[in-house]
Amino acid sequence: MPISRTLLAVPLAVALIGLTSASAPPTAKPATDATLPLLVTRGKAPAAALLTREAPWSTTESAAPDLPPDRQPTQQPHWHFAHVNKPSRDAPTPGTNKNPAREAGYDTGAGTSSANSTATRIRRTDHFRAGSITKTFIATVVLQLAAEHRLSLSAPVERHLPGLIRGKRLDGRTLTLRALLTHTSGLADYTTGAEGLVPRTPAEAVRTALALPATPPGRWSYSNTNYVVLGMVIEQVTGRSYAAETARRIITPLRLSGTSFPGTRTTLPPPHGRAYTSGGRDVTALNPGIAGAAGELISTLADLDRFYAVLLAGRLLPAYQLRQMLNTRSAQGHYGMGLYPQKLPCGTTVWGHNGRIPGSYVRTAATRDGGRVLTFRVNTDEIADPALEQTLLTAQFCPR
Repeated sequence: MPISRTLLAVPLAVALIGLTSASAPPTAKPATDATLPLLVTRGKAPAAALLTREAPWSTTESAAPDLPPDRQPTQQPHWHFAHVNKPSRDAPTPGTNKNPAREAGYDTGAGTSSANSTATRIRRTDHFRAGSITKTFIATVVLQLAAEHRLSLSAPVERHLPGLIRGKRLDGRTLTLRALLTHTSGLADYTTGAEGLVPRTPAEAVRTALALPATPPGRWSYSNTNYVVLGMVIEQVTGRSYAAETARRIITPLRLSGTSFPGTRTTLPPPHGRAYTSGGRDVTALNPGIAGAAGELISTLADLDRFYAVLLAGRLLPAYQLRQMLNTRSAQGHYGMGLYPQKLPCGTTVWGHNGRIPGSYVRTAATRDGGRVLTFRVNTDEIADPALEQTLLTAQFCPR
């Protein structure tokens, strides 16, 4: 869900490691490296990491036109990785506090060992739960199907899922796929109404949502239910699950080898670190089944950077569908389709999504052409100072 400022000096009580591409010339340390430790000190995260991807020129161009052939830079993007973690004495330990993950309806594994600097350390290659970043993948698949004329964004949900949505204020015969994509359907968020009962199927999630108060159709209101329904539409149209169709269309062609849909599998693929709730409980083992097409994805920093770079460069969608994806008018400027804009203090607008799931918060943002991308993550589900997100994005995308 979209959330949303000044670079501060911090004590060197945290360990910060930056790795740059061997092919890149030596440069001054990026401003993000000075900002990242704030996610641990002010943000109270056990550990944080970022990975930036920058093309040597606009990803929509085939070459840098102003340079002669013998001075053209390598076409490989430049990467920069940095991470920071608390010393072991400051790291969280699983405790006896209430478990917010279980209260939200997730099945979690109990943590029994104290966290330490090794357990909390985030490596560049670690797998982690990406939460609502899943929505960008799902929206991309739906827009690809629209480009192939296999569905219409103006079509009612009823055309694909007869009888699924019948509520006091909502009806699938008038609710469109476009409204689902832009979070303007009026469907309530089923995750707010589970009350300890975990929906085991998408249909159960929809029934849970229909029992909750709806918002007026046409008004933007972020709801995970919208993308659960879109996952069901993908399966009806293609005959394959949203996970299989997304793998076929995006994950496999882009060689996103660290990205997967776990279903109800509770473990993360190796390598991975530990994950904690904001109360300090170890939730590395987690059944993300309740999240489904709205937030089930597992990924890596490099895979997310690559996906958003390729998407915004226009290599996954025809130009018309990409323009629709970035059009925020239906959602009153809040949201496009699986992406949302954020205007930074310097006037630059970046596009991307965030993801929150017990034990993980991740944010990817990119320039409009995909030429510069930043993904950062913390191994807990809440940043104590939410303003730090904009601080980090400003450090990356605003001229210094």
